[in-house]
Amino acid sequence: MSEPPVPVIDLTPWLSGDPAARAATARRVDRALRDAGFLLVTGHGVEPELRAAVRREARRFFRLDPRVKRPYAVRVGGRGWLGPGTEANAYAEGVRTPPDLKESLSFAADEPTGDPAVDAEWFLPNTWPAEVPELRPLVERYLARTRELSGRLLGLLGVALGEGEDFFTRHSAHPTWGFNINWYPGRDVLGEPEPGQFRIGPHTDFGTVTVLDRQAGRGGLQVFTDAGGWQDAPYDPDALTVNIGDLMARWTDGRWCSGRHRVLPPPADVPSEELMSLVYFHECDPGTDVRGVDSHAYLRERLDAITTE
Repeated sequence: MSEPPVPVIDLTPWLSGDPAARAATARRVDRALRDAGFLLVTGHGVEPELRAAVRREARRFFRLDPRVKRPYAVRVGGRGWLGPGTEANAYAEGVRTPPDLKESLSFAADEPTGDPAVDAEWFLPNTWPAEVPELRPLVERYLARTRELSGRLLGLLGVALGEGEDFFTRHSAHPTWGFNINWYPGRDVLGEPEPGQFRIGPHTDFGTVTVLDRQAGRGGLQVFTDAGGWQDAPYDPDALTVNIGDLMARWTDGRWCSGRHRVLPPPADVPSEELMSLVYFHECDPGTDVRGVDSHAYLRERLDAITTE
């Protein structure tokens, strides 16, 4: 039987240290990333209880009155609250759509490098809402898990590419990263979507790897392949969804595709459907040359491109 476009990859054999098991896992990853640019991964070590707790506390923030949330408002790429109408991801593809139907709490790399210019742009302190004090320790624990996982994934990707385990990791000694908690309210909160409006419009991610913890829903994630067009992404409650971004696709000279995806609008037949996604974007060290492109000049341009203001 042929491999499905978005296969489930158990990381346990890769982490076992057995050469044959590691090689077999790397071959499966290579095949998968040539098509959709997506994987489902199990054996990742991120506890379901932690993921649920992050959602619980984030929901408390999103349910606050907008006047309480407004002091935390930032632009795309900032650290704080991205309110309704702030972002339109389809803009990155040159398509003018209505804004995405979501709100986000956005966090990013905050451990200074010691280079004042770099730190001023990429390593600023995060903003933690005072109204939900329990959120910070939960998010910091979640980030520790996903950062560790991303490093392991980069090692696996280096082997899958045939270049060695440190091919990507040697460029991530002090990487930037972003983390969004995306809240997708239902139509009972938002009203009727505009024509062409999505929870997140069609786009590809910008960095190296994205680690997504999502919920199943009628208005959920879809992925695009040349063979199948838009299809509902497979869902496994025990798995995390992993996709590669534009920088990784460029790094591989197009061998792997940047995973194109979108999140459907809230469904009319389930108007109260509310979903929340935890989205970790792993990048690389600032100033990394990726096939002739400055990684972070590219990232800044892409973040600016999806800002609606």
